[in-house]
Amino acid sequence: MPASHPPTDSRLELFASTALGLESIAAGELKSLGVRGRQEIGGVAFSGDLDRLYQANLWLRTASRVVARLGRFHASTFYELERRAKKLPWEKFLPASGAVRLRVTCRKSRLYHSDAVAERVLSAIAGSASRVIEASSAGMDDEGEDADDEAQLFIVRIVHDEVEISADTSGELLHRRGYRQEIAKAPLRETLAAAMVLASGWRRGEPLLDPMCGSGTIPIEAALIARGIAPGAQRKFQFMRWPTFEEGRWNVILENARGSATRTLETISGCDRDAGAIGAARRNAERAGVAETIQFSEKAISDTIAGLDDVGAGWVLTNPPYGVRIGEGEDLRNLYARLGAELGTKPGWRLGVLTLDTGLVGQTRLSMVSRFDTRNGGIPVSFMVSEKPGQKRG
Repeated sequence: MPASHPPTDSRLELFASTALGLESIAAGELKSLGVRGRQEIGGVAFSGDLDRLYQANLWLRTASRVVARLGRFHASTFYELERRAKKLPWEKFLPASGAVRLRVTCRKSRLYHSDAVAERVLSAIAGSASRVIEASSAGMDDEGEDADDEAQLFIVRIVHDEVEISADTSGELLHRRGYRQEIAKAPLRETLAAAMVLASGWRRGEPLLDPMCGSGTIPIEAALIARGIAPGAQRKFQFMRWPTFEEGRWNVILENARGSATRTLETISGCDRDAGAIGAARRNAERAGVAETIQFSEKAISDTIAGLDDVGAGWVLTNPPYGVRIGEGEDLRNLYARLGAELGTKPGWRLGVLTLDTGLVGQTRLSMVSRFDTRNGGIPVSFMVSEKPGQKRG
């Protein structure tokens, strides 16, 4: 099979990687950007020009990173791998420093030794580049944390002797919006908080409450969505280090995004018993530019939900303790029972929880369904929502 690669920068083959279970949500986000994507395990494939690449990094709330696929080809020997890899357009993706990182995975292939594959690919890059290449390995996947440096990450996957090589376009993982510089116990990744908000059924203008908000990630992500604020507006991306980066083009896209944000105030609130967590949440919201959109207060759960009578209908979205981190056993069952009992008396209010144990959700006595299953910090979790306002289970 001959090697294939993007013919020009006007049409790039792209892939937005996500945590497992969030692919359909990311596909919906791309659709809202006018992009028709194809869902695959672990993300969404799509194509587009540099504008689409820039917009995807700027706007996607649930993706971990966006990669550009340099090429696919067959290779069952190291000679074949290096010869075909040399034909890829490496120079378009190399930063001025020439620093690169490789992440290699090999499955069910004759070329099964990842270090040896990395050595040959690095040789191909060095042989086709017009500058000195400095290389290192990159062992973390998108559930881990990448090194904070300017090196260009290339991802090499070999399955059944078919090689796929991609260039990371994002740099730091996309959940790093830049605002969350303070965290509370059991922090929730921003991309997962955004997925909860987008998948729940909540709509802009509806009240939203997180009664266990910690450092405020769920209310902040909801406020960013409600205000139409691009999650990547305050950060840098790897594509800015490419020789093909068009700064003027990027600035137009960024300014259009900033100009589309609204200042409409929403009924979004976050509460927590921990005064330190509330302080951190307020400062995080200030850094995100949504401090005036969210009402944070130091309150217990029962006091928080008791105040919903004055608000009307809305959503309670929260990430309760899982038992493996903070609380466990009877305390957790009582927590879920209290949530259900309180909301059962609030017609029009619906509940959405991220939970490790779907059996605990039964303690709410509310009719709940799963919207997605994924992992949070390596822990398998489900996002469950109540089906109808105030509906009880039999």
